[in-house]
Amino acid sequence: MGLVLGLILGSLLGIAILWVYLYFQKKKNLLVQKTAEEIIKEAEKKAKEVLEKAEREANFRLQQAELKVKEQILSHKQKLEEEFNKRLQEVILKEERITSKEEYLSKKESDLFKREEQLLKREEGLEKKLREIEEFKKSLEEQKHEIERLYHQAREELEKIAGLSEKEAKEILLKRVEEELIEEKAKLIMKIENEIKEEVKRKTQELLSYSVAKAAIPFVTEKTVSTVQLPNEEMKGRIIGREGRNIRTFETLTGVDLLIDDTPEVVVLSCVDPLRREIARIALERLIADGRIHPTRIEEVVRQVEEEMEQHLVEVGEKACFELGIYGLHPELVKMLGKLKYRTSYSQNVLQHSIETAIICGALAGELGIDVKKAKRAALLHDIGKAASYELEGPHALIGAEIARKYGEDEEIVNAIASHHEDVPINSLLGIILQIADAISGARPGARRELLEAYIKRIKELESIAYSFEGVEKAFAIQAGREIRVIVDDKKITDEQAYVLAREIAQKIEKEVTYPGIIRVTVIRETRVIEYAK
Repeated sequence: MGLVLGLILGSLLGIAILWVYLYFQKKKNLLVQKTAEEIIKEAEKKAKEVLEKAEREANFRLQQAELKVKEQILSHKQKLEEEFNKRLQEVILKEERITSKEEYLSKKESDLFKREEQLLKREEGLEKKLREIEEFKKSLEEQKHEIERLYHQAREELEKIAGLSEKEAKEILLKRVEEELIEEKAKLIMKIENEIKEEVKRKTQELLSYSVAKAAIPFVTEKTVSTVQLPNEEMKGRIIGREGRNIRTFETLTGVDLLIDDTPEVVVLSCVDPLRREIARIALERLIADGRIHPTRIEEVVRQVEEEMEQHLVEVGEKACFELGIYGLHPELVKMLGKLKYRTSYSQNVLQHSIETAIICGALAGELGIDVKKAKRAALLHDIGKAASYELEGPHALIGAEIARKYGEDEEIVNAIASHHEDVPINSLLGIILQIADAISGARPGARRELLEAYIKRIKELESIAYSFEGVEKAFAIQAGREIRVIVDDKKITDEQAYVLAREIAQKIEKEVTYPGIIRVTVIRETRVIEYAK
């Protein structure tokens, strides 16, 4: 009984435990099922949001693409409209031109018709006048015959009275008149010639002496070298720099050759161009006074001196104009006059020569009753062509005339400038007295020396040959013409091309220039990179 009861209780207990297990298992399944449904719903929600976001982004990109297409269409439409308007304007202009030409042709046609009518009327009038002339001619013929009859009658009566024929009387009369006229003519011609010679000689002496006396200008022969004093010998080393970089930079930037020899505390600057030499002299003096000598500082000082020299040239030109009482010159002409201070002609300073010529020309004009101001203006500008770059081809007189015309000078002055070396015909008295004044200034004792001019011309020819090649930025003839230094653009000329360029320049110099000894051609190609630390 107890065993049965135990079995029953055990069975009940097992059933209860089974039931509890099944209950909890069911509850767990329900919980898992609920969690899975929530995860699925959350995933569906996120998927929906992602789809909505992708759809919105796709719509946005589609709208942007549509806008871009519309903008391109609009831009193309505008271009087409602009092209259409441009073509329309061209068509309108052509129509207007055609219309104006038609009007011009119709006017010409009308004028031709009028002229034709006038010619017909004139032709009728001429025919009428011809008839009148014929009638008048007949009348004259009748009168002529009557006069001839009366003349013959009177001559016969005179021959009877004088006892001479007409031919004999005529020969006697003409012989006497001819003898008297020859004697009188000879005396008159001799008298006039003597008077003219005396008067011309006296007047010429007065004019020239008066004009030259007014032009007593001091004259200094230009040189091709300048010297700079050094404070001590140690400064020579600083000028040369480490491995010669300072002196190379200075010579490259200025185009002037520095001669540093055994002469104590002196540096010699050699260059045929006085303007470049003066810039180099001032720059070197400033560098010595400052003490900071290195490539960057050299470049800065040289650039500063070049800018100051530009202003100095204007001041020199203005001073020359003020001294002569010449006003209203174009600023570029004033600046070019300043450049003439650093130009020489047969070793004569061109600016001083121009001022001297202006004074003489003004004096001659005053004596001859010509406009003095115009004469001085023409004489001051007569050598302005020498201030232009020597790359310009042609005589300096013609170059100067073109420059004067370009800057608004009077045509009479332009012709005087162009004709002062007879490159063009002289068309006024101003040109003649300018020639005279120029000859007086250049021919006076000590004014010129031809050898230096020929030397400078050869130096300029060397530089001109170098500039004729593509890629050349600067060219300087140094060492008294024994070397030409050429600086090229590193973007246009490679290292290999630099060798070829040097050879081509040397060959062209051999063909075109006459020179003693040899000439060294140095081609410099430099790549410079600059960066700033901030």
